[in-house]
Amino acid sequence: MDDQHLTKVVLLACGSFNPITNMHLRMFELARDHLEDTGQYRVVKGIISPVGDAYKKKGLIEARHRLEMARLSTDSSDWITVDPWESLQPEWVETAKVVRHYYKEMLEAEQNTDDVDTVKYAKKRRIEENHFGASSHQKKDGLQLMFLCGADVLESFGVPNLWKREDIDEIVGRYGMVCITRSGSDPHKFIHQSDKLWQYRQNIHVVREWVTNEISATQVRRSLRRGRSVR
Repeated sequence: MDDQHLTKVVLLACGSFNPITNMHLRMFELARDHLEDTGQYRVVKGIISPVGDAYKKKGLIEARHRLEMARLSTDSSDWITVDPWESLQPEWVETAKVVRHYYKEMLEAEQNTDDVDTVKYAKKRRIEENHFGASSHQKKDGLQLMFLCGADVLESFGVPNLWKREDIDEIVGRYGMVCITRSGSDPHKFIHQSDKLWQYRQNIHVVREWVTNEISATQVRRSLRRGRSVR
């Protein structure tokens, strides 16, 4: 299929990355393979957005260190980048606002690349905003941002008072998401049991990692506390 008929996708992963692990990077590769295998998408960029120090999570190391580790880990990638915007904010930024920020940046970059005239671009933005509740697969400009996460984040949507309902509507309903599963998780079952996620099920891409990798940032921190090697 000609690339011009494919929807271009930017993948965005938010989190503490405390520290970043191979599995974080693997999620991007799995998501790209899955989306491009559908014949509908071409993944053009991946963005890692570490949370700022204001998040106040126990054991969270300074953002400057997490940023540098993430940058070093992506040095060899020609499409995954690390963006410091979220980590530099003086206050904690809700995930929906982070996604909104990068979506706006993505549209502005596309506008500059395509040399779209101001009137036509403004009209397209108004059309897109008027279709807030529409499927994210029906973008008018052939460009889409998708939220990339693990099954634990998807399941956290069901935790009472953790997420605002309107934020779930925006992240899943407007932008769409790619969920990478781990052993022991069943995101399809969780989506089926959640009325909210079932409403947006067409916007959720569930990707199974068949070559399991159970390395997590929690395990890395535990090993370091105990003086164990993490090589």
